[in-house]
Amino acid sequence: MGSREYGADGPSDLIGLVYDELTDERVKAHVPVSPAVVQQFGIVHGGIHSLIAESICSAATGMAVLPNGFIAVGQSNYATFLRPISAGTIHATATRRHAGRTTWIWDCELTDDEGRLCAMVRMTVAVRPQPGQPEPRQPTP
Repeated sequence: MGSREYGADGPSDLIGLVYDELTDERVKAHVPVSPAVVQQFGIVHGGIHSLIAESICSAATGMAVLPNGFIAVGQSNYATFLRPISAGTIHATATRRHAGRTTWIWDCELTDDEGRLCAMVRMTVAVRPQPGQPEPRQPTP
């Protein structure tokens, strides 16, 4: 599934983010572990976990609100790291917890190839009118 329609961005492209599922309630994606995503000790950089979560949660929110004249942008990204990933694939699953008029909240779990929880990210996505467009209708989840 391509992500270019709803929120693909330069950083996501650089790390090789691939969407496996993209709906307004759940997103699944993965990123292969490569030299581009690890820090000097050979484990996935914490910022990569945050980048994955922000990209996929913003994409899913954007997919839902764009037809109503709104855009989705990251507002808050709170990450907790539990165990390192040093090889294989980073697997991300985000579940929508709240779909409001101006903010959506997501919980994103990042796991390794063995299904072990490695990081959790609580993502708040701001819903704002598209710049330069007429006054939009209110978004409906």
